[in-house]
Amino acid sequence: MSVKAFKLVSAVEREMLMGDKAHINIECIECCGKNLYIGTNDCFIYHFLLDEKISTAGKTTFAATKQLHKYLGFKKSVSELKAASALTRLLVLCDNTITLVNMMNLEPVPTGARIKGAVTFTLNENPVSGDPFCVEVCIISVKRRTIQMFMVFEDRVQIVKEVFTPEQPYAVAVDGHYLCLALTTQYIILNYNTGISQDLFPYCSDEKRPIVKRIGRQEFLLAGPGGLGMFATVDGISQRAPVHWSENVIGAALCFPYVVALDDEFITVHSMLDQQQKQTLPFKEGHILQDFEGKVIVATNKGVYILVPLPLEKQIQDLLASHRVEEALVLAKGARRNIPKEKFQVMYKRILQQAGFIQFAQLQFLEAKELFR
Repeated sequence: MSVKAFKLVSAVEREMLMGDKAHINIECIECCGKNLYIGTNDCFIYHFLLDEKISTAGKTTFAATKQLHKYLGFKKSVSELKAASALTRLLVLCDNTITLVNMMNLEPVPTGARIKGAVTFTLNENPVSGDPFCVEVCIISVKRRTIQMFMVFEDRVQIVKEVFTPEQPYAVAVDGHYLCLALTTQYIILNYNTGISQDLFPYCSDEKRPIVKRIGRQEFLLAGPGGLGMFATVDGISQRAPVHWSENVIGAALCFPYVVALDDEFITVHSMLDQQQKQTLPFKEGHILQDFEGKVIVATNKGVYILVPLPLEKQIQDLLASHRVEEALVLAKGARRNIPKEKFQVMYKRILQQAGFIQFAQLQFLEAKELFR
């Protein structure tokens, strides 16, 4: 049974990006506050300002205003973008090279600082250096079976560590000293400081694309065998039951209490609280799904859309209206971490009372009594 957890809202229309140039495709996106960056297959970066508007009827719309666009000078796609807002820098991966550009004018840093030989890269969101004016970058190197850690400053880069892996790595996520890696045949956790690694579970990179995503302190979400979304901690254990995805998931994102997944036809929404599938949104030709500071963005080759979450209170009321008392209570308890304590207590008492009346009306007197208590 479905819950309306998200609405899909268009953010950047095709015409704003490419006009009448049909050959231009969106390759990657990055969002930092109101700044949306798009990298394309013809080596351009576009910068938009996103303005969110909520009507009196509660309808959310986004107005994207184009700031500027910049050609990087290669005949290659821009494959990845990551913002380092503390440095006002955008890290741009193109032609196996990460270039540092200014977030506002998209000009490369004057020192020409760059990281060469990167297949893909990610930022450490739980950095170990403690320096606020530096970001820690982990790259999968063009060198076989090699991961490199860098410290990136405003105008220079410094290699910190080079780590060799038992098989070729294809995807990586970082938390502190821990790397969660998708290798050729398995997922592993590797502490790059001590060199100690731990196998998680087997996986075949030839059959489908790996997903490795940091979802919180010392916890990752992975695309496991049999279409399962698996959770793993840095200790190599799972503290949550898996969610059942389709076999061909392209991307996954977290918007508590939901895990959102994209395949070639749908966006699916599962609850982390009871692992049930709550919503399915038809979405064809999607190839990017990412979350940025709680904002979930999906993109096709031609357009960018935002998944706007409905307020949790509204979702709970919808469940109660459908007499789905258990689900409403599970969601209400899960909402505790998103809502201030005093407000939560008032809301939770009211929900228990409503749930009690629903059980009472269904002649479930013992259950109603507990809820009224």
